[in-house]
Amino acid sequence: MGADQRLRLHLLGGGGRRQRMLRRHRPTRHRRERGAREGWERHLPERWGPLPGLALLHAIQGATAAEFMPKAGYDATTLGNHEFDDGPTALAPFLDALSAAGIPVVSANVDASQEPLLAGKFAKSAVVEVGGEKIGIVGLTTTETPEIASPGPNVNFVPYDAAQQEIDDLTGQGVNKIILVSHVGYVEDQRLAQELTGVDVIVGGHSHTLLSNTEEGAAGPYPTMVNNVPIVTARSYGKYLGELHVTFDDDGNVTSASGDPILLDASVAEDPDVKARVAELASPLNELRNEVVAETSDDVDGQRETCRAVECEMGNLVAEAMLDRVKDQGITIAIANGGGLRASIDAGPVTMGEVLTVLPFQNTLSTFQTDGQTVIDALENGASQIEEQAGRFAQVAGLKYTIDLSKPAGSRVSDVQVLVGGDAWAPIDPAATYGLVTNNYVRTGGDGYEMFIDAENAYDFGPDLADVTAEYLAAHQPYEPFVDGRITVVGTLPPTPAEEAAPAEGGDAASTGDAAPAEGTTTEAAPAEDDATTGDADASGEAAPAEAEPVQ
Repeated sequence: MGADQRLRLHLLGGGGRRQRMLRRHRPTRHRRERGAREGWERHLPERWGPLPGLALLHAIQGATAAEFMPKAGYDATTLGNHEFDDGPTALAPFLDALSAAGIPVVSANVDASQEPLLAGKFAKSAVVEVGGEKIGIVGLTTTETPEIASPGPNVNFVPYDAAQQEIDDLTGQGVNKIILVSHVGYVEDQRLAQELTGVDVIVGGHSHTLLSNTEEGAAGPYPTMVNNVPIVTARSYGKYLGELHVTFDDDGNVTSASGDPILLDASVAEDPDVKARVAELASPLNELRNEVVAETSDDVDGQRETCRAVECEMGNLVAEAMLDRVKDQGITIAIANGGGLRASIDAGPVTMGEVLTVLPFQNTLSTFQTDGQTVIDALENGASQIEEQAGRFAQVAGLKYTIDLSKPAGSRVSDVQVLVGGDAWAPIDPAATYGLVTNNYVRTGGDGYEMFIDAENAYDFGPDLADVTAEYLAAHQPYEPFVDGRITVVGTLPPTPAEEAAPAEGGDAASTGDAAPAEGTTTEAAPAEDDATTGDADASGEAAPAEAEPVQ
């Protein structure tokens, strides 16, 4: 190479503001030519995330959803669990569209060779070239996907150490700068940084974790350095654009890493073409989305951080709505998975669009009968991955229980009580039969609720959960959100292995998250004015930094 190469990674999701910001960070033609000569950086994004909203995403699906990714300039992406939400039938055209656009999809631990609709449509890794240097990109997908999505019986998810084989293969090809693009969560990313050899950067997703050096409440610094591997993740839903600067020496070793996510607020203009296309796709839904269905007296908290860890207002609303709909059918217990609750609702008028944003998955009500021990087992499942903010956390109605975080998963739940006669509580009887309602996803084993698969008298074709919730709100308006102590959480979680083994602050240059570039590295600031005057297709008419071509 002759001089140290700097690699800048841009973690991108979807949406107009991210499209616009990407174009601001794209170089003009002469910048790309200069970058190639001098061995500058390129960009790599986080995996694609929802574009205009989950409800619209589920409506358009497939190839239509994929059309936004080339507009953002992606060069590679990985698979997350949501790509499998609607099964191989919906995923196949999405992959076909990305292939036609020249965007490789990579996941080292997903084997779809036995699924005719998906076989051969994605790879385990890819190699891109930057300034004459090869950059390896390896993907990983959460092994929880069969529990939290619908990949079907022919898609196999193998352990994450499958990434090591790909890293070794790339190293054998002479690739000495390797990026792991993962959708496994921040905790797993830290473990992988310790256990994998040869990986240089981890670009993470799945846990919706915000890493930041400036934002209050961030889970860690951006980047988080583990074993000299910078780990970055930029929350979710297009709220932030992650920007990471990484410097390599001639041997491909990381010598510095710094950056921070960019908040995509109103100061970042939306890309007009993307905005117009989203509006076109959304127009058939607008009348429904704008319909006012109820009113609330206060905000209804549906935040991920609460609904996947403790009793939350949205969980109580949805669980009570489900139970109210089927209370005349001998059903006395409702369980709603926290991962199915995707947003909060603001105080005041509530539109159907807001309800659909909270409940975008078109789930139906499922009723069934099971014994008390199975109910206890289900609650243990819900409490088993609180430390990972897993979607299986059980929000309930007609039931109350206690979780002790200091105990191991599978032994955390106690004092389970059921509501009797509408006004009295009694200990659950493990041998007694109870009538339950949940959504069809949970009833058929999603989010780890396999104990419900063989339940008695199961009926999975009830009304749409969003409709049920909207009607419940309308019948109880102005709705007053509440928590009432039905879920008690005590104790504290033990530290994770990654937390126990994390390096102390103040290590070498690459571990500070802020280190100066190594000697010989070109460092430039963005120009005061845009020089995008070449007529190049990438020019946006906005100020752009002096260095960078997207490798997405």
